[in-house]
Amino acid sequence: MSRPTVAVLDYGSGNVHSAVKALEHAGAEVELTRDAARVAAADGLLVPGVGAFDAVMQQLREVRGDELIDRRLAGGRPVLGICVGQQIMFDRGVERGIETEGLGQWPGTVRELDAPRLPHMGWNTVEAPADSVLFRGLEGERFYFVHSYAATEWTLEGRGPATAPKVTWAEHGERFVAAVENGPLSATQFHPEKSGEAGIRLLRNWLETL
Repeated sequence: MSRPTVAVLDYGSGNVHSAVKALEHAGAEVELTRDAARVAAADGLLVPGVGAFDAVMQQLREVRGDELIDRRLAGGRPVLGICVGQQIMFDRGVERGIETEGLGQWPGTVRELDAPRLPHMGWNTVEAPADSVLFRGLEGERFYFVHSYAATEWTLEGRGPATAPKVTWAEHGERFVAAVENGPLSATQFHPEKSGEAGIRLLRNWLETL
């Protein structure tokens, strides 16, 4: 069987090289690129993200990454966001008084967690739906988080069992969205590429859907 191709969106964000290596280890042919034709042609697109919501959105728009993501999703083509790459899929982010418009794929606001210690850094368990594809075979596993902001509410509902979004939760001070599976768009607040064998397995589960 041929290996699925994955484009990792190169727009200036950090953590791209570890993401590339993890995807390769999971079984993908990976290319770090911002070329529109290559992004469109790949079986999957990974959107990394490290740092402030506002800075990531600026960097993304500078290379028209927002358009590339929207175009793929409009065509039902798989996209996976990681960390701030998940956060920017929501309507907006609020950090240190700065409100920034996100990609608007999901309703909701990303804000600072109400927790005794920030950032939330380290390993944590998650609560995944029983029918999750991303977390298949990963019940009880821990994943690596590094963040202070997250979406703490989910309001988007599907029209039936086949289309209903699958939302995974975690807790640090309060419950927050740890991962989403919503048609062609999936995302994780944690870093699969830093989560050892559990992270590789999750990436492999995603690759099997491409």
